[in-house]
Amino acid sequence: MRWVDGHPPVPRLHVDHRAQHAGDAVTGELQMKIVREDHSAPQVNGFRWLLLVMLAIALMAAAFGAGAATTWYLGPRVEGLFVSVPTTPEAGATTEPKSREELAGILWETWEILDREYLDPSALVPDDMIRGAAAGAVRSVDDPYTVFVDPLPASIMDQDMQGSFEGIGATVGMVDGRLTIQDLLPGSPALAAGLRQGDVILEADGMSLNGKDVIEAISLIRGPRGSVVRLLVEREGEPEAFIVPVTRDRVDLPTVEAHMLEGDVAYLRLTEFNAVADRRVRDALTDLLPQEPRGLVLDLRGNPGGYFQTAIDVATEFLVRDSVIVSEQQRGDDPQTFAAERTGLAAEIPLVVLVDAGSASASEIVAGAIRDHERGILVGETTFGKGSVQNVHTLSDGSSLRVTVAKYYLPDGDNLDGAGLVPDLQVPYTQEDAEAERDPQLDRAVAYLMEGE
Repeated sequence: MRWVDGHPPVPRLHVDHRAQHAGDAVTGELQMKIVREDHSAPQVNGFRWLLLVMLAIALMAAAFGAGAATTWYLGPRVEGLFVSVPTTPEAGATTEPKSREELAGILWETWEILDREYLDPSALVPDDMIRGAAAGAVRSVDDPYTVFVDPLPASIMDQDMQGSFEGIGATVGMVDGRLTIQDLLPGSPALAAGLRQGDVILEADGMSLNGKDVIEAISLIRGPRGSVVRLLVEREGEPEAFIVPVTRDRVDLPTVEAHMLEGDVAYLRLTEFNAVADRRVRDALTDLLPQEPRGLVLDLRGNPGGYFQTAIDVATEFLVRDSVIVSEQQRGDDPQTFAAERTGLAAEIPLVVLVDAGSASASEIVAGAIRDHERGILVGETTFGKGSVQNVHTLSDGSSLRVTVAKYYLPDGDNLDGAGLVPDLQVPYTQEDAEAERDPQLDRAVAYLMEGE
């Protein structure tokens, strides 16, 4: 499976991708990308070979390690274990490239020194050292989209990308270091239990969330359908914190929103390109088009991307058969072109695509293909700008390694890295607009479809 995606979305119980733009709400972040998923055991070579050597050493040594592993899902980049320190080479030393065996020896030397000399042996944790070394190796390539992801955030991300999860259905984020509910999904267990926006969750089943990050908190609150989690909640206006029992259930993510607007204009919002997005887009179009709308607004604002194939399938719904959607250039290979294999359900209806700085990768592929084939216009603000492709490897401990392997190009040949798509009609959306519950971008899109200008 390949993904397309760009700027980091946010972890959820559900967690809203838009939450990362909200004031001082500091939410855990996760970068999604165009990827091919590979759940098979990776080959023993390169850095993977070195990490296996390190794991073998960990089995023989007692309580070693250094630092916290990079948690790509959360955003921070923790420095790797090993730091280059200028030294004077000894006589006979060489600066020629070292073999893998020699490099493995350097890791072993470092581990031995830490084991022998570090002041606080209890701070040396083998798992952290291994993952820290892996994260450091990945960081050395200096590519923001080539990342090592710890098992817990990798698992949560994989669940979310299936379009549903088992939990309470609340959007959460860290506000002033405390886990705060930012939104509640319609029909969610959290809503049914009486939780409210702004509630602060202090404990889950008696375990304090103080000092835990978003991912750790989510892992304690999520759980199997039918099970109950008891949350200690602090609410403004209440003198004391109180317990709210919530029965977990399957929660479907609101991937698509679709309805008719005034003036017989159809509206379809896609929040991410997950495993069910293409099907839900088709279902939405099947409901909207028989109402004979005069035009369609496709809203990709704040959509950070998702699966590559889903981007192709969604773009197909707005294009005629054989329209080129995107091409991909891998290392040492000829470019590969992906085109619509059929004429889409909405291949003829007048179309406007809403985009902004949160529209990334998969969103840019779809919007770019629609623009380049003159199927519709773009309204809003310049998009994020990401044009690379990643492979995703699931490692033996559940962590994942995401590696940039290619660049992708729009039908007109554009690669969007660092540039993004500039809308045909540039319309800002300000904080004042949000506070006044105005949407000038949507208003402009509807006016264009109704008036043709």
